[in-house]
Amino acid sequence: MMGSVLALCGGVGGAKLALGLLRALGPDELTVIVNTGDDFDHLGLRISPDIDTVLYTLAGVADEERGWGRADETWNFMSSLRQLGGETWFQLGDRDLAMHVERTKYLRGGGILTDFVGQAARHLGIAAQILPMTDEEVRTIVETDHGALEFQHYFVEHRCRPQVRSLWFAGASRTRVSAAVSRAIFDASRAIVICPSNPYLSIDPILSIPGVRASLKEAIAPVIAVSPIVGGHAVKGPTAKIMRELGIEVSNVSIAAHYHGLIDGLIIDAVDNDQVREIAVPVHSTGTLMQSLEDRVRLADEVLAFAGALAIPRLERVLSPGPSVGLFA
Repeated sequence: MMGSVLALCGGVGGAKLALGLLRALGPDELTVIVNTGDDFDHLGLRISPDIDTVLYTLAGVADEERGWGRADETWNFMSSLRQLGGETWFQLGDRDLAMHVERTKYLRGGGILTDFVGQAARHLGIAAQILPMTDEEVRTIVETDHGALEFQHYFVEHRCRPQVRSLWFAGASRTRVSAAVSRAIFDASRAIVICPSNPYLSIDPILSIPGVRASLKEAIAPVIAVSPIVGGHAVKGPTAKIMRELGIEVSNVSIAAHYHGLIDGLIIDAVDNDQVREIAVPVHSTGTLMQSLEDRVRLADEVLAFAGALAIPRLERVLSPGPSVGLFA
């Protein structure tokens, strides 16, 4: 059944688990809601980095070594752009350009991002449903000691060097949750999985869309988060750096606290078993590093099994008498 498992994710780390879930499930059982707070306009093109990472990963065409973009990429466009004195701080490969050109043309023609992503997924042979978190513009703004920076300028141009003081999501309060996202949350019956993406930069933008958090709380499927922290360090990206600069302890205890009231369980790496007693929700510990496809599928199987163990308590809690505040009241 379409949407029996729902995943929330950002880019590389989240996409790895999404691929594991896709392989562990039937061809039409997975829906992935992807962060678009990183989207921006560059060189006249609309760029959606996290969506493209998920598409390329699930299609089997991602560059595994570089961690972003397409495999077997060439860089003639960037070389020619450099010769002309153009902006080259954000790399666009020749193969990757096709996605940006087609997306920009589609959106300028009056189409919406959800429909474009659906078409791109079908053309790439992806059975799962891939959904942007919204069809409207939301931009992650990083307040730093160098001033306010849009995410890609912080992450790519400045290589995460500025010190982070706060984060906010421009435009989020004015957006509406799309019908497709609403339906995906409502249809999730087996598990809702928060992938090991950066909680602050990748998952919080999704949760900032009005109605999403409340609807996740009302969903019948258990909500399981996979921690991006292993042994006091982030598996990838600036998660740990941002946590330290915001005065947050780099630990699984902090990740559980960040998702307090939303998750039914947390999956952590076995190296951090000493933290289990400090975490207020049920914990499953295992190997969370996903260095191979086998690792991704194994972790996905464990996520689904853990969700199964929490399904009845979740259902009892959701169906207990009380006021309904979500989208489907």
